[in-house]
Amino acid sequence: MSKDYIEVRGAEEHNLKDIDVRIPREEFTVVTGLSGSGKSSLAFETVYAEGQRRYIESLSAYARNFLGQMDKPQVENVEGLSPAISIDQKNAANNPRSTVGTVTELHDYLRLLYARVGTPHCPECGREVGEQSAQNMVSRILDLPEGTRAKLAAPVVRDQKGAFEDLFDELVSEGYARVEVDGEAYDLTTERPDLDENYNHTVDVVVDRVKTSEEARSRITDSVETALDEADGALKVILPNPPEGIDLGSETRSTGDLAGDDDDRLVVTFSEDLACTHCGIDLPEIETRSFSFNSPHGACPACEGIGETKEVDPDLVVTDPDQPIKDVFEPWSYSRSYYRTRLDSVAEHFGVSVNATFSDLDDEVQDAFLYGTDEEVVFKRRTKNGTRRKQKRFEGVIPNLDRRYIETDSESTRDHIEKYMATTTCPECDGTRLKPESRAVLVTDTAITEINRMSIGDAREHFEGLESELSDRDRTIAEEIFKEIRARLGFMEEVGLEYLTLDREASTLSGGESQRIRLATQVGSGLVGVLYVLDEPSIGLHQRDNDKLLDTLEGLRDLGNTLVVVEHDEETMWRADNVIDMGPGPGKRGGEVVAQGTVEDITATEGSVTGDYLAGREAIPVPEERREPQGYLTVKGARQHNLADLDVAFPLGCFTAITGVSGSGKSTLLHEILYKGLRKRMNDSDVNPGEHDDIEGIEGIETVRLIDQSPIGRTPRSNPATYTGVFDHIRELFAETKLAKQRGYEKGRFSFNVKGGRCEACGGQGTVKIDMNFLSDVYVPCEECGGARYNDETLQVEYKGATISDVLDMEVDEAYDFFESHSGLRRRLQLLKDVGLGYMRLGQPSTTLSGGEAQRVKLAEELGKKDSGDALYLLDEPTTGLHSADERKLIEVLQRLTDDGNTVAVVEHELDLVKNADHVIDLGPEGGEHGGTLVAEGTPEEIAEVEASHTGRYLRDLLPSVELEGPRSGSRRHELKRGEAEVPAADD
Repeated sequence: MSKDYIEVRGAEEHNLKDIDVRIPREEFTVVTGLSGSGKSSLAFETVYAEGQRRYIESLSAYARNFLGQMDKPQVENVEGLSPAISIDQKNAANNPRSTVGTVTELHDYLRLLYARVGTPHCPECGREVGEQSAQNMVSRILDLPEGTRAKLAAPVVRDQKGAFEDLFDELVSEGYARVEVDGEAYDLTTERPDLDENYNHTVDVVVDRVKTSEEARSRITDSVETALDEADGALKVILPNPPEGIDLGSETRSTGDLAGDDDDRLVVTFSEDLACTHCGIDLPEIETRSFSFNSPHGACPACEGIGETKEVDPDLVVTDPDQPIKDVFEPWSYSRSYYRTRLDSVAEHFGVSVNATFSDLDDEVQDAFLYGTDEEVVFKRRTKNGTRRKQKRFEGVIPNLDRRYIETDSESTRDHIEKYMATTTCPECDGTRLKPESRAVLVTDTAITEINRMSIGDAREHFEGLESELSDRDRTIAEEIFKEIRARLGFMEEVGLEYLTLDREASTLSGGESQRIRLATQVGSGLVGVLYVLDEPSIGLHQRDNDKLLDTLEGLRDLGNTLVVVEHDEETMWRADNVIDMGPGPGKRGGEVVAQGTVEDITATEGSVTGDYLAGREAIPVPEERREPQGYLTVKGARQHNLADLDVAFPLGCFTAITGVSGSGKSTLLHEILYKGLRKRMNDSDVNPGEHDDIEGIEGIETVRLIDQSPIGRTPRSNPATYTGVFDHIRELFAETKLAKQRGYEKGRFSFNVKGGRCEACGGQGTVKIDMNFLSDVYVPCEECGGARYNDETLQVEYKGATISDVLDMEVDEAYDFFESHSGLRRRLQLLKDVGLGYMRLGQPSTTLSGGEAQRVKLAEELGKKDSGDALYLLDEPTTGLHSADERKLIEVLQRLTDDGNTVAVVEHELDLVKNADHVIDLGPEGGEHGGTLVAEGTPEEIAEVEASHTGRYLRDLLPSVELEGPRSGSRRHELKRGEAEVPAADD
């Protein structure tokens, strides 16, 4: 075996059929094939898993205790492996605190930059903050009323973990006896604090206890200077019983300026370094954590660094103002005596009837019901002894909900109130997440929050040449920081993410965007000799941006790394050094290497479906005619995110594709405006749509259905059979068998989710998890049922010689043939086959499905519903994970949906689907703030004629009726389809 190859022998993971494969090292290899043919089983579950497993096994047992150990794949041997890194489509983070800046580590470098060379300013007056001398502090202390008792303390430990036993010994040896630890006083000569070293603590050394007077100035000055020496320029003045009305200029400042432990205690912190003499504000020391919204030292106290707050929304409380007062408030039920008493009393107070329509009330009276009254209201309550009267102010519906949401310990109450709450931008920090003091630190007149709101492209331009605006000292300090920031921004641009803003929540990124962020991080690492395994990195990318991605992948290869990429994109195959085509079919009919070599080798291989499409022998056809609109659904004034006051019309009864470069606003238009806007208008009070003026033509549709890529279930108990309702039909068939009737088994007996028929040893899971401590958890078949999920009595019931467990293990194609005599069941299975999921096992856990597979299962489930037409179906990149042959099936399904009288709108980059649409809405012209406008709309042929459309330039190559007058895409794939590249026939 040559050391120039990674050699895989005897791979049998999942559906792989004991295959042998040689993958060239330091080359770019694409693993392709039909959906379910074994691509991921070879690339991820075999090659990557073995490389990762060997690396972790090389570590100590102690280290392995903290790392996830991968199971040994079913393979005889893998030789020539390098250290392996997987870059898949998993979302970057689900934590609302994670942003593009944090996951790329750009925010860490920004924090360091602002902490080291930032210039602090007063958050009140905006003046540059200067140093505060000891004499200034003494003067401020002596401004207190004469005779005020005060402790002068040195904060020697501030929010740090540890027990600090040595520190206490040192303090005693230096003559200090009194300390305050976390606000509690101790005398070190008689008692030592017993601190938990795993928690943060604050230790203040009491230097002196004084009474303020001019005669004590010398003593106070000495003590202040001593405290400043002990605490590196910091001083705390603790007033045990502060006089009323004192003003040290800090009463309204955030943590670090003033902390009141209780009503009889006041703590003021002074700093030798930072203070605004104009406003009298003392500011905390600037540290890197001062700019972290994940730390209490930097986070906005109002939203705790989230950037958003939840508030009760009046529009959700009153959804239909034309209802009477007694029924208009959604969270308050008039049937409950408490609410009825209050509504009756307030109505009587204002001289109106509870049967009066809310919209007819004066604004002042409406506000009184919603927000409460200033004057007292007489509340009447009937009791056994008569009517009791009590006068007090009416709290108001909205303040009542706000208060109860904070005070209640009941989860059900909180869930109930949350239905009427909307997430809004934090009014204190305007969504920037940071406290005022942090936002007031500037570098060349720019705050860190302004940088965070920039796109990657704009941030790169901002940091170009920024050193020239700094002093020589600051330039020296920041030189390396600038270098790292510019490099990371450059790598992000290289993979086509220049439109993302640094403060964009990581949880809102698509799988493709998350993958490219990790790819940019790897490019920046500069590693050599690494095996990179990627999962469809082209997903979510416009063809123009795909070129940037492929340039990046080739750059990784040219560094001396090996790339194994699972991919369906034809352009990626043309750019690869080597292609491995898996097949020949999906599932059990796959798991073999159909062809391997260059693209030319693949196209010349007979029996390769991939080769047929690459060579043009097979192609997805262009429709002979386009449908005519049956009306329009028109969005007016869409302004969410980067949408630029957009007006756009969706033709009813047509198949519409929404296109544009990455970040142009496609998903925002589909999800935030169209879907949520329609749901809101169809009386779904739980939905808050993006900002827009109106949606006209809603009477042309009966319902709206979003089919996205979210999981069909979050536990292994959910599977395609249960989600689509196929399993209900199967269980009914088993319940109708002779043996089941004799034993009295109903269909519930054949569910693995409830007690009765399932195996109780494994709870119907079929496997049992064994905790292996520092090795990976091992899942073994249940000893009781052997992995069958059911108990012996249930498994004795057979239908046509198969148990219920056997049926769950069947592929969709196999089950379709098995249930040939049951038309209803076969119809549902046919729908799964139609969307390209014939290879999928009926009982495959939903947690193992890709986003594209989950979306197609949902599509099959929607197709199974009885539909009278006039529905609006919205899909987001349904071709994800699909081979061209499977994409062809999907397009036929979408065309069938439209033929039934429905309207279909799809966000998509795949041009073979776009060319099949009746209507195209092309957004752009670029991503981010340079997008969000309507570049072109019309048929695919009309889009192809628009010079400003990036999509149109690529569409020209696929539409025979369009003359190539403008620039072509430059894609070798498209040259081939135009007949301009010579490709050998399959039998050459």
